[in-house]
Amino acid sequence: MERAKMVEITRTSSKGQVVIPTDIRKKMGIKTGSLFFITSKNGMIVMKRLNAKISNADLKTLRNVEEAWKDIEDGRYKVYSKEAFSKELAKW
Repeated sequence: MERAKMVEITRTSSKGQVVIPTDIRKKMGIKTGSLFFITSKNGMIVMKRLNAKISNADLKTLRNVEEAWKDIEDGRYKVYSKEAFSKELAKW
């Protein structure tokens, strides 16, 4: 359940920058210069923190994201309430 508490709201700046809240940065070890994989599709944005080198685990995550997009495009997805989504996200 601890991860569900990490859901927060943020804003973009006039330059398009998104602030990652302090609690999430601390819990995920995000520091100045941290690298991210980012993709978007159908109104959703997905970010994944990367190490300096892309590991096999990072590649697996990227493949999983690609498969998830395909599932969404093919209509194999569920609509969740905010609470149900937070519970599902906590399982990740």
